[in-house]
Amino acid sequence: MTDATDAPPAPRAVVVTASDRAAAGQYDDVSGPLLVDGLRALGMDVADAVVVPDGTPVERALRRAVADGAALVVTTGGTGLASRDMTPEATLAVVDRVVPGIAEALRADAVRRGVPAGVLSRGVAGVAGRTLVVNVAGSTGAARDALEVLAGVLPHALSQLAGGDHPA
Repeated sequence: MTDATDAPPAPRAVVVTASDRAAAGQYDDVSGPLLVDGLRALGMDVADAVVVPDGTPVERALRRAVADGAALVVTTGGTGLASRDMTPEATLAVVDRVVPGIAEALRADAVRRGVPAGVLSRGVAGVAGRTLVVNVAGSTGAARDALEVLAGVLPHALSQLAGGDHPA
């Protein structure tokens, strides 16, 4: 018989909010905490969101999370068309392989939900070592919707990255 102490630890996730204004304290990060709560509800071990300015600080935060052994990193913000929106570029500098289906699913879900601007998200997803990195747009709606999309694929994706096999 096994007890709770025999259960494997929950996969560790990191949420990174890319926002110049939130990092400067000009407003509170709202999408990061929403993602943290949602990932916790999915059974993940998640600390509070890391808030960094757009650009190079995002890449540094991603590299730190990967080096610290996070199974999952979800970013929020910095995926749009503005000149400071550089989260996809920071992510591509860190990942070894892209997982285009995740980003495509997030964009398709936005359009299906009646958010035509969802196609403007340049978010990407990829794998860095054994860490899955997923970019999510910076709105609370995008964060909530992304959690629904990710809930269906995270268990299998994280199992695969941890060395698991495909289900029979």
